[in-house]
Amino acid sequence: MVDLHLRENAACGECRAPHLHVCHRPGNPNRAEAKSKHPWRVEHGIVTGGLIKRVSPAMVHTYFEYLTTEYPRGAGHGMLLVQLHGADTGQPWAPVGARRMLGRAGKRAGLGIVKPHAFRHSFTSAVLDAANGNLLIARDAGGWASAAMVDEVYGHVDVHDPVFDAALRTIWGETK
Repeated sequence: MVDLHLRENAACGECRAPHLHVCHRPGNPNRAEAKSKHPWRVEHGIVTGGLIKRVSPAMVHTYFEYLTTEYPRGAGHGMLLVQLHGADTGQPWAPVGARRMLGRAGKRAGLGIVKPHAFRHSFTSAVLDAANGNLLIARDAGGWASAAMVDEVYGHVDVHDPVFDAALRTIWGETK
């Protein structure tokens, strides 16, 4: 949880807004490891470096509500997602636990199979649309390695865009 800097002007000084640091850590108790391997360190209990990602106000609210109402007291491992019931209460979830939970929730909601990676794709598409196609904003918001990758995977024109329509009509020799 030391990677979560969920307040303005956190002590790391690397982002003014609430954010988190994605840090590759071999040896986590739940065996989870971030794919990104940006350099990071802990100094005086403060994480710096890693891949810095801003967080939404809704995430901050949900985090504090979860910690104050559900998170088991005394879980000394620092992992955020933990087993809330049963013999392993307080133990960190392994990545497979999160995937299985989302799968069950998707089936119950009638959505079919829901995979965690789909969130990254839907988020990037939404940011790209909201940023009017700005690949750099979508790259940084989604934590992608390159804008070219975002363009190759998500770059698409809105077929209803008036500029797109006008371009086609010009090529077709039509006037609007």
